[in-house]
Amino acid sequence: MTSFCTKRIKQLTLGLSLIGMAWQVSAQTLVNDAWVRATVAGQHSTGAFMTLQADSDSKLLSVQSPVANTVQIHQSSMKDDVMSMSQVESVALPAGKSVSFDPHGYHIMLMDLTAQVKEGDKVPLTLTVENAKGEKETIKVDADARALGMQDHSMMH
Repeated sequence: MTSFCTKRIKQLTLGLSLIGMAWQVSAQTLVNDAWVRATVAGQHSTGAFMTLQADSDSKLLSVQSPVANTVQIHQSSMKDDVMSMSQVESVALPAGKSVSFDPHGYHIMLMDLTAQVKEGDKVPLTLTVENAKGEKETIKVDADARALGMQDHSMMH
């Protein structure tokens, strides 16, 4: 009887260990409030914005969208009262911390648009996130197209 109990405990322990490993492998990155700035006819680029939160140290590597021939991750910064924008290779997503992608910091540039993005459209985005172990996660999001009266920095290049 003792041998049976010991064997059963080992099986349960192994099963729980495997469940724990499966949970660790399936790291998650949450995407909240994803939106894209609507465009006017003839406009060739726009920005996509959202908040990302990863459950483990990760980084956003890339974004793709069928509405743009070129998609890049950019960062806006202010230096000597001049706003500038530059492409970055990736954005760190520290475990459990929200990282905002907004018009004044990190954001996604959708360039060489294939069509006008109209208010109310759903814009498909595919994000690729990599955790510290090198495991990649693909996240598909439908971002709402919103018209805003604020400065359109998508024209900055």
